[in-house]
Amino acid sequence: MLLMVVITAIAGWRQLKQHGNEWMPIHHVRVEGRFQYLRREAVKAALMPVVTRGFYQVDLNRVRQVLEQLPWVEQASVQRVWPDALEIEITEQQPVARWRDEALINDKGVLFRPDNLADFNDLPAIIGPEGQHATLLEDMKVLRKLLADEGMLLQRFYVNERRAWQVRLVSGMELKLGRLTPVIQLQRFLKTVDVLGQALLELMMVVDLRYPNGYAVTWKSDKWKDIIEKKKRV
Repeated sequence: MLLMVVITAIAGWRQLKQHGNEWMPIHHVRVEGRFQYLRREAVKAALMPVVTRGFYQVDLNRVRQVLEQLPWVEQASVQRVWPDALEIEITEQQPVARWRDEALINDKGVLFRPDNLADFNDLPAIIGPEGQHATLLEDMKVLRKLLADEGMLLQRFYVNERRAWQVRLVSGMELKLGRLTPVIQLQRFLKTVDVLGQALLELMMVVDLRYPNGYAVTWKSDKWKDIIEKKKRV
């Protein structure tokens, strides 16, 4: 009896395949996910050529691959829903930084290249050696947290081929951190922020932290001298 059932099932499957693409066509495609940047038109255009086959003939892996080629799709899953539907779940990319002004980095440290890259100039930029984007993203997270605790916003994190770090803040201040102990150098500078005061901080153009026992400052103007004199009198 079991053998008969199996043979019948195989015969039925062969008969289904012979009907071709018109047998049980896909009538409904449900797409789920939270989208901020992914456009419905882009998803529809990608799906149209690959859901023309019948319910049993449609290649689910191909559908998934086509969707994951869209820049704003991080991951997609596809399944059949009897009798005439596909259910698709899409995870959208979550951009956290720009990479060399040529790509975005998602929250998992993966590069992707959307067409509307210029719309994300407000994200912090990372510029560094090829292939180091994931590692440098983690480094940048540490720097952003330290700076944010003191009310400072990171705009650009630059690392050269010698692994020397440099940071630009939204305020325009440049911090040269070097390559030996950059995080420690930054922490040492931040400990002096309260003593310096906001007026002096706003006059700082470049702060060179590559010294073992202090740092050098390039000022925007000579007004810093007057502020220091006033502090001495207090």
